[in-house]
Amino acid sequence: MKIARSLNNWRKYRQTVSELGRMSDRELSDLGIGRSDIHRVAREAIAG
Repeated sequence: MKIARSLNNWRKYRQTVSELGRMSDRELSDLGIGRSDIHRVAREAIAG
């Protein structure tokens, strides 16, 4: 089960990075996220 959970977390991380990466700087700013924060936000998405 640990492998399945790790795979699902990796997929969720990559999807989050991809979706946020497609947003404009203006859209990210509206969400309170800087472009440099995308990876941190994606890590937080899989943490909880």
